[in-house]
Amino acid sequence: MELIIEEPGKIHQTDALIIGAGPVGLFAVFELGLLDIKCHLVDILDFPGGQCSELYPEKPIYDIPALPIVSGQELTDNLMKQIKPFNPIFHLGQMASELKWDSKNNLWVLKTDEETTIKARVIIIAAGGGSFVPKKPPLNDREKYEELGGIQYAVRKIKNFENKRIVISGGGDSALDWAVNLAPISENLTLVHRREDFRAAPDTVSKMYKLKDDGLIDLIIGQIKELKGKDKLEEISVSPVGGVKTQSVKCDVLLPFFGLTMKLGPIANFGINFENNLIPVDTERFETSEKSIFAIGDINFYPGKLKLILSGFHEAALMSQAAHEYIYPDKKIRFQYTTSSSSLQKKLGV
Repeated sequence: MELIIEEPGKIHQTDALIIGAGPVGLFAVFELGLLDIKCHLVDILDFPGGQCSELYPEKPIYDIPALPIVSGQELTDNLMKQIKPFNPIFHLGQMASELKWDSKNNLWVLKTDEETTIKARVIIIAAGGGSFVPKKPPLNDREKYEELGGIQYAVRKIKNFENKRIVISGGGDSALDWAVNLAPISENLTLVHRREDFRAAPDTVSKMYKLKDDGLIDLIIGQIKELKGKDKLEEISVSPVGGVKTQSVKCDVLLPFFGLTMKLGPIANFGINFENNLIPVDTERFETSEKSIFAIGDINFYPGKLKLILSGFHEAALMSQAAHEYIYPDKKIRFQYTTSSSSLQKKLGV
C-alpha cells in the first residue's frame, strides 16, 4: 500500500482521528471503514506498525489467529493491505500535543508538535503504552556513535548485520533473542552481561550457551566501560567481573538492550481519567471518561484485560460500532458479514 502522508503544518478535518498507528490502530481503520467512517492517524514514529515495526520487525509472533507464525513487519504490511480500500491519511513523525473540544462545531481539535491541526468528531487512542524510549547506557561519546550507526537500539533488518562484529549488552529476552538470531550471520558476536543470571526464557538461554559452546558467541560477564573509534565505532573496553585487566573487543555495532521506558507524553494532559498510566474504559464501547474519546489496545484497562494484539482487534470492532453513533447519529447500523454482504465487499473492492 502506498502511504498517504500529509506534510505537517496544515489543517484537516475527518470523521475519526486515531492516535497511534500500531497494529490495533491500523485494524481500527478497517473496522471504521466498513461503517463509512474516514480516518486520519497520528504517530510519533516515521512509519506505521508501532512497537511491532520499531522493536521486533523480524521477530516471529505466534498468537495471531490463522497465522501460525508472522513477523512484526509482515503483520504490519498485511494490515496496510487490508486498510488500503479506505485510504487513511497518515501524519507520521508527529506527537499529539494538545486536544480541545470545539463546542460550537461539536468537534475535537488536536494539534501536533509539528503545528498540524486535525478536527474530528471522535478520537481513538491506540497509543500502546505511549512512546517507547530505550534506556541508554552511560558511556562516553554515546551520541556521537549513535549518529554514526555504531550504537543501535533495535534490529530493523537482519541483513544489515551480516558479517559485522557485534556486541550485545543485556541479559533479558531482547538481548538473548538477538544474540541467538544474529550470531550465525555475524563475523563474530560478543554478549556482555553484568552477572551470570539471565532474565530471558530458559529455552533461549540454552540456545545461547549452545552457540557459545560451538564458538559462535563469546560471553563476557562484566560491564562495558569505554567506546573507542575516530570516525566509527571500532572497539569496546569491557571490565570482566572479578577480573583485574580490562578486555578489548573489536566492534562495528553495539546493541544495548537495557529495556524501554514508556512515556505517555501529552496524552496524559488530555483531561481523560488515568489509573496507573492506563485509561479505564467500559467493555461495551471502550469509551473513556470523556464522551466520544475511545481507548483501545495496551493503553486501556478494564477487569480481565489481556495485553494481546488479538484483544486490541476485538476492542477495535466494538469501539467502531459505538463511534458510529457520533458520526451518524440518525443512522442505524445494519449488522453485516463481509462473507455475505455485497455492499461490504464493494467497499473492499472484492
